[in-house]
Amino acid sequence: MRHRQLQIWQKGMELAQKIYHLVAAFPSCEHYALADQLRRAAVSVPSNIAEGAQRQSAKDFRHFLSISIGSLAEIDTQLELAIRLGYLEFSDELFKEIHVLERMIHAFATSVKEKSSE
Repeated sequence: MRHRQLQIWQKGMELAQKIYHLVAAFPSCEHYALADQLRRAAVSVPSNIAEGAQRQSAKDFRHFLSISIGSLAEIDTQLELAIRLGYLEFSDELFKEIHVLERMIHAFATSVKEKSSE
């Protein structure tokens, strides 16, 4: 399976796993609200990378990579809210990881674009 070999997919899976562990400590009143939103956004990152990798065109692949980037922005926002609500302590490392993955996906999308125009 092509997507399993992609570093961006592997990093996306690691991030999703971290998010799942983090939200497990959220108050029970948030398990179907903010925690659920975070889990869904986290799963969306590697899922869209995988789906895009299976598409027949570079344009479709780039579209799904773009959705993954959007999901990273959701995670960033939702983590910030969780911090402001006191559910999490600020983790510069986690925010850096999100932004590094975003840059990696952007760079990968650019390489997919360049290969498709050759």
